[in-house]
Amino acid sequence: MAAPPGNGDDGRVYPAHPLPGVVAVVVKAGAVLLARRAKAPDQGLWGFPGGLIELGESAAEAACRELAEETGLTARTDRILDVFDVIRRDETGRVRYHYVLTAFLCRPLSDRIQAGDDAAELGWFTPREAARLPASAGLDRLIALAMGDPP
Repeated sequence: MAAPPGNGDDGRVYPAHPLPGVVAVVVKAGAVLLARRAKAPDQGLWGFPGGLIELGESAAEAACRELAEETGLTARTDRILDVFDVIRRDETGRVRYHYVLTAFLCRPLSDRIQAGDDAAELGWFTPREAARLPASAGLDRLIALAMGDPP
């Protein structure tokens, strides 16, 4: 049973169904653009910019919008890298979060980055540097796919 609406989470916590979202993966000069999450889930962890798809928006449009909102970077999507689930359960086993995420490889159309509301910090990291960060689950897999080195 889902949590009652109106608890400020817009149905994201204890959802009634999986929520569709996107991840924007940008590679430049052998480094990936990562954001340290400012909000739950994964607050304080490093990961790719992303979020939920809005009504009437394509997944590719959502990836570009989320990237711009979180980093100030404009981009276009090149291709889908992966589709995966993020499922987090509470201590009783109930599903607290369930996202179905489509990860897009994005080509930057601008250079300047600036952290938005959902990003506490931004940075460009080589795969080796990213491997040492406190990161969201699956980050290493997406980096390998983006770099053309499937895990």
